[in-house]
Parts: sequence; C-alpha cells; structure tokens
Amino acid sequence: MTGSLSVVGLGPGHPQALTPEAASALNAADALFGYGPYLDRVPARSGQTRHASDNREEGARAAAALRHAAEGANVALVSGGDPGVFAMAAAVCEQIESGDAAWRKLDVTVVPGVTAMLAVAARVGAPLGHDFCAISLSDNLKPWELVERRLDAAAGAGFVIALYNPISRARPWQLGKAFERLRRHLPASTPVVFGRAIGRPDEKVAVCLLDAADPAAADMATLIIVGSSLTHVIERPGLAPLVYTPRSAPDASA
Repeated sequence: MTGSLSVVGLGPGHPQALTPEAASALNAADALFGYGPYLDRVPARSGQTRHASDNREEGARAAAALRHAAEGANVALVSGGDPGVFAMAAAVCEQIESGDAAWRKLDVTVVPGVTAMLAVAARVGAPLGHDFCAISLSDNLKPWELVERRLDAAAGAGFVIALYNPISRARPWQLGKAFERLRRHLPASTPVVFGRAIGRPDEKVAVCLLDAADPAAADMATLIIVGSSLTHVIERPGLAPLVYTPRSAPDASA
C-alpha cells in the first residue's frame, strides 16, 4: 500500500495560528517528522511516532519522510511558518526530483501556514500594503554576493523587504552588512520592524529607523521588515505606533 506525505506549516508558533487544515493533517498522520523544537509544538497523540532531526538536516529529513511514506505510512513533515517559504516544501521537491522513482508516485500535499513576515506585519499594521519581497540572508545555499545584488535591486526598485534568517551564531555579520547595503539606497528615516517569536511567550516587536537599526537586536527567531521610501509610521499617544505602506504609489515618470 502506498502512503502519503503532508508538508505542514505550523505557523509562527501560537496554537491559535495553526490552521484547521494543518491540525487535521497532523492528527491524521501515522508519523511526524521535523526539526525537534517544531515537533515539540505538536501535541502528542497515542500511536503516532515522532522522528526529530537537527536544524540543518533538511535534505536528509525530507528523504527520511519520503522513505517512510513509500513504505505505506501517512506521514506529516512539519515546518515552521509556511512550508513553501524558505522551508521544507522545497526540500521535499528537491528530494523527489533527484531521489527514488517511487517517491514520484506518492500523494504529496503542502499545507500552508502563516509565515513570519505576515505575522510580524500584522503586529504593527500594514507594512506590506504595497509591493514587497522576501530575501533570506543565509548564505549557506547561495553566495553572499547574490544576496547583495538582490538587496540592491529590491531597495532600488522601491520594494518593502522582509528579511528571513537574519543572523545566527555561525553567521553573525550578514545582517550588519545588509543594513549597510540598504542605507546606500534608502533614506535614514526608513522604518524598520524587528519581530521575534510572534505569538509565543517570548514575543518581542520593535520599530526603529534604518539609521539606528542594530543587528544585535536580532537572532534566528527574528523576522525583519525594512520599509520603502513610502512607508509611514503613525505615532499614537499611549499606544504602539502603526507602520504601513500606502496601497498607491506616485507616478515615477511625473
């Protein structure tokens, strides 16, 4: 009997942000695979096995889940946020393309989740109200020179930019270099949002300006949104400011 594989997005971390579709896929699975801390977010169910792995083992984790599904199990492979955004859905597709021919016959479903940039944006208002892009600052799978070119292009074109994977113990310098790069194109007064662990007990959100953005304020649980020249901050007495990018833009040819 052929099994199935669901790649399930857990959202930003709070149980209320888990979609009903994702909860159903998790409950129906015979086995769960995933990065250990993500598996810890899923309530244990009797008869369901768990297979945890380390953070930088995405390819091996995807292959293990596919092998288990090919043996007839209904498998759920969990991913933080949305599995299609810098996450496990792409790793699964890579393994299917290059791996065992039997994996192409599996029923594979990608179950979406709330990705970090949407969770952070919602906390502060609507910074993604106009055109935006997402860039991972990790150079584990691509050269840093490519990251720099993409930062230049995105900032120069006027996109609001969501920065994933901004910093880690193994990569302590990239975020500072990214801010330096963006300051070449954007006003010093450009709003920057730091959002960490949205929906979890250690959540932290801060808004600053680009000229004061400090890389030390981020870690791997942080998502950063860098506004465009059109992004506004609405100060509110006694309340957190609202950050938004208007839905309209001026005619560049005018």
